[in-house]
Amino acid sequence: MPWYAWLILILALGSILGSLLLLRDTAKKLPLTEEQLKRIHERNVEQDAKDSRER
Repeated sequence: MPWYAWLILILALGSILGSLLLLRDTAKKLPLTEEQLKRIHERNVEQDAKDSRER
């Protein structure tokens, strides 16, 4: 493979890796209250029960 093909390949992989690292660094947690977390957990339990009944 010629040298310029290797260069393009390295640049493409570097671009992908850089984008993933940037995305990880800029990700932020959602500030949820205790009540919201409780409702989310309750909904998850209800959905799990519904899924198990459907199977």
